[in-house]
Amino acid sequence: MRHSLPIAPQFYVTAPQPCPYLADRMERKLFTALQGEGAEQLNNALSQQGFRRSQNVLYRPSCTDCAACLSARINVSAFRASRSQKRALRRNAHLTRRATSPWATDEQYDLFRRYLDSRHADGGMADMDVFEFAAMIEETPIRSRVIEYAHRETRALTAVSLTDVLDDGLSMVYSFYDPDLHRASLGTHMILDHIDIAREAGLPYVYLGYWVPRSPKMGYKARFSGLEIYLGGSWQPMTNPDAHDVIRHPLSTDPIAEQVANIQLPDRMPTRD
Repeated sequence: MRHSLPIAPQFYVTAPQPCPYLADRMERKLFTALQGEGAEQLNNALSQQGFRRSQNVLYRPSCTDCAACLSARINVSAFRASRSQKRALRRNAHLTRRATSPWATDEQYDLFRRYLDSRHADGGMADMDVFEFAAMIEETPIRSRVIEYAHRETRALTAVSLTDVLDDGLSMVYSFYDPDLHRASLGTHMILDHIDIAREAGLPYVYLGYWVPRSPKMGYKARFSGLEIYLGGSWQPMTNPDAHDVIRHPLSTDPIAEQVANIQLPDRMPTRD
């Protein structure tokens, strides 16, 4: 007799390492592989539960005594551009958008290296070479796009976003831009443009990754109206960013077994005979 068994994803935990957002803290991630014919369903289901994609891995913070990182997304229907965001759009009106398949180019890598060297020289990606960059862009088992922003007249590449297309929105996996144009608010412009893309496509959300209270690197995300954060197992509207504290307590993170048990997997996973 033959039996069909569900292919349940296996979850693992990384070893602790220094936190890139908050000093004197250690980070740890819960992760699983993203592969096979069920990759799209798994990515959609786990993205809605605060997970993020990095190549063929889905991960979520699972630090032993800290719960500061909160997954963030913009509710497109609730978003209203502020005055400063409207100014950012006007400043970048000369940029054109081009969406392509996830394929890395030398021009992208040159811009990426300049961005890292200027803004994240001491970060975990600082030593990424051209082959690792190509893997970051191209190794995706799901529907992904590279969205480039270039000067309309000179064609100079100015900003890039690696973006996943989910069932319920767009996920900005990683973005970078010309560091010499820091006054142009290119990061803000890319998010605003993704909101427009999502609205045109009838997608309700734009996923921004993690927001961390009191982290200067993440403060810009709280400036977008319609922001929602994943807290306590559900998405909640962000009301007052200053009301959120950096949670640090030995009981602030559930045990790994409990976390995994509470993850909702897709209803229809592929089966193995």
